[in-house]
Amino acid sequence: MPIDQELLAILVCPETRQPIAEASADLLARVNAAVAEGTLKNRGGAQVGDCVEEGLVREDGRVLYVVRDGIPIMLVDEAIDLADS
Repeated sequence: MPIDQELLAILVCPETRQPIAEASADLLARVNAAVAEGTLKNRGGAQVGDCVEEGLVREDGRVLYVVRDGIPIMLVDEAIDLADS
């Protein structure tokens, strides 16, 4: 389920207040490869066990927020540091 574009226009990173955008298919493939290897953890330290079908990436490209069932999970501890994936 794609994220609502009006919602996307007003969302920002809760940590830095930078704008966010939908993650590309290439980025999601890279993240999901790390999920499959069992090496990906979120910022809270929990292992990411489910494939990421949708995500929002921070403007600087360093953080990914997962979207589940069309709902962005905008919690800092649930975010994925992309330098680690």
